[in-house]
Amino acid sequence: MRTVFWDSDHNTLKMIDQRRLPFELVIAEYADYRAVAEAITAMVVRGAPAIGAAAAFGMALAAQQSKATTLADWRADMATAGQVLNAARPTAVNLAWAVQRILRVVNSGQVTTVRGGGTAVLDEAQSIADEDVALNRRMGFHGAELIRDGDTILHHCNTGALATVDWGTALGVIFAAHEQGKKIHVLVDETRPRLQGALLTAWELQQRGISFDLIADNAAGHFMRSGQVNIVLVGSDRTAANGDVANKIGTYKLAVVARENGVPFYPVVPTSTIDLALAHGDLIPIEERDMDEVLTVLGQPIAPAGITARNPAFDVTPHRYVTGIVTEAGIVYPPFELNLRRAVEAEWSGNR
Repeated sequence: MRTVFWDSDHNTLKMIDQRRLPFELVIAEYADYRAVAEAITAMVVRGAPAIGAAAAFGMALAAQQSKATTLADWRADMATAGQVLNAARPTAVNLAWAVQRILRVVNSGQVTTVRGGGTAVLDEAQSIADEDVALNRRMGFHGAELIRDGDTILHHCNTGALATVDWGTALGVIFAAHEQGKKIHVLVDETRPRLQGALLTAWELQQRGISFDLIADNAAGHFMRSGQVNIVLVGSDRTAANGDVANKIGTYKLAVVARENGVPFYPVVPTSTIDLALAHGDLIPIEERDMDEVLTVLGQPIAPAGITARNPAFDVTPHRYVTGIVTEAGIVYPPFELNLRRAVEAEWSGNR
């Protein structure tokens, strides 16, 4: 089952409600693009590639919701839908990338009628989803070259099938290495405050029968210093042109400790997540979420009543801490500014 998929029988978008895992598997259904935007904000769906696909299908819903009878009015409705979806989460570049890709179709000469426009938009959204699955597979097997038989891998957040349309990014590398018969073990950061490691990554690894231990986020340094980690794999929600990586909060300190202890640190990044328009990571907008996510665990208060908290959802890892970046075009090494551009242009010259 895909994380995000179109139900052609009902003309609706369906997504796994990731807030309910691992305790129950619930499929949420959407017929309104505004509800899709709310679902992205509320983290029904999360993970940059999955958010991008959800936004693309949200645009397909907008196309069929529009009451416009002229192309000009329909295109105006689609522009409005794009603005609503773009505002749902600011850090993940795949969201804006997918919306822009749909809008290029909307405004292209190939669309000559409102009805035809709706069909073209849905076809493009489906292409985005299908391409994501294929490129994640390619990326996984490129990254598996880095994994040796017997390795222990430290992983942060969730980057598996749930973070993409299917298969995964950093977890996709782990899945590929496992498929190749390599005996591997994974140390899974719990990933406070939303516990994506404990709730989602642990569930995905358990489903595939891959050896792992869940660890507290603050234990990662101990395992690296004591020589119990061979490689760190993480995802990315946006990667700047110079190789700076914005990822789930806590990634930066992992990269610093990995460098201190001589442990290779590799983000696994589809080229759709590389933002060549941003020169460096300090330009990446960092989403700050509701303080209740820090003050509670699974809805239960863990701090004195009435206090405040800070809750940045992401941090930026400077490229100097990055050993290499795994993409579907292969593994990219420094100088990132040159080689990331080459990778993006090779993969997406027709769609960017």
